[in-house]
Amino acid sequence: MSKLVDNLINNNLIPLKPYESARRLYSGGQDWLNANESPFSNHYEVDSSNFNRYPSCQPDDVVENYARYAGVNPKQLMVTRGADEGIELLIRTFCTPGQDNILICPPTYGMYAISAETCDVGVKKVLLNDDFSLDIEGICNTDNVNVVFICAPNNPTGTPVAKSQLQTVLNHFANSALVVVDEAYIEFDAQSTWVDALADYPNLVILRTLSKAFALAGLRCGFTLANEPVINALMKVIAPYPIPEPVAQIAATALSAQNIQRLDEQVNIINNEKQRLTDALAKIDEFTLVGDTKANFVLFRYGQSAELMAYLVSKGMLIRDQSKQVNLQHCLRVTVGSPEQNDRLLGLIDEFRSQTGASK
Repeated sequence: MSKLVDNLINNNLIPLKPYESARRLYSGGQDWLNANESPFSNHYEVDSSNFNRYPSCQPDDVVENYARYAGVNPKQLMVTRGADEGIELLIRTFCTPGQDNILICPPTYGMYAISAETCDVGVKKVLLNDDFSLDIEGICNTDNVNVVFICAPNNPTGTPVAKSQLQTVLNHFANSALVVVDEAYIEFDAQSTWVDALADYPNLVILRTLSKAFALAGLRCGFTLANEPVINALMKVIAPYPIPEPVAQIAATALSAQNIQRLDEQVNIINNEKQRLTDALAKIDEFTLVGDTKANFVLFRYGQSAELMAYLVSKGMLIRDQSKQVNLQHCLRVTVGSPEQNDRLLGLIDEFRSQTGASK
């Protein structure tokens, strides 16, 4: 850093490291199976006639279409720049810097902690149990938290959260904290959604996104679902023009009845490929499947994970090393790709193991 930056930067930012997103880790690759993106690329057209005007803060077509899709009242919904903005807005709105805390349950999505740390909000951690279920006793024994983040299905373990456990957490924090259920991957485990429980729990917040099943990661469009008082509070903090006009047009179109049908078809294809990939990886000696497969990725443990990772990178096949996460030593996460990508990945794994003398 320069002397000027050293003198001016917020003290809480000095020790922080940027989130290691897939694109920051690797700038090139032939097959991208490291960011939980969809293998599908769907075509959309936009109308540029209003690009000279500022966009709506909350585009009506997007709000109404997603509310219809999710089964909520439009007043229970806010559109954001990806679910990541929803995370940050919840922290900025409901946590006082230097005073309040959030609660997370590692191993889980890294942006909960990073968003809190950049806002000078404390992060309390209660590790998941060995089977990646919630440590309910540990969570309920943690005080002085304003927001509890629970990823379901969880990234990177692919595990669901038991309904009884979430009920316990929601009831325990009913008068003290928001409980945020991150449903970024819910289309791959649709029956587990908590959206129907919004009316029962004033402290329940649900995060959604178009980045995964909708195959629109490049659009950066997400949604925060909550009861109206929570949404009204968040609207005090969100930027005046958060959703660019082209994003709004594409998002509204993606949520049409015809494109929802296409979404369902593509989710079925991904789930079928996920099962095929899971079965193939499970048959490989020294590979151990970890967690569950309720999202669009598969997590496995392999003693030579670092060597395999380096080999795959050298071949332009990019997956995600999760070994730095707590309790995920030697674990690699593979996004479910197209049949051709999945076949190439399995072929490269066979090549690596053959070169290292591994048994079949």
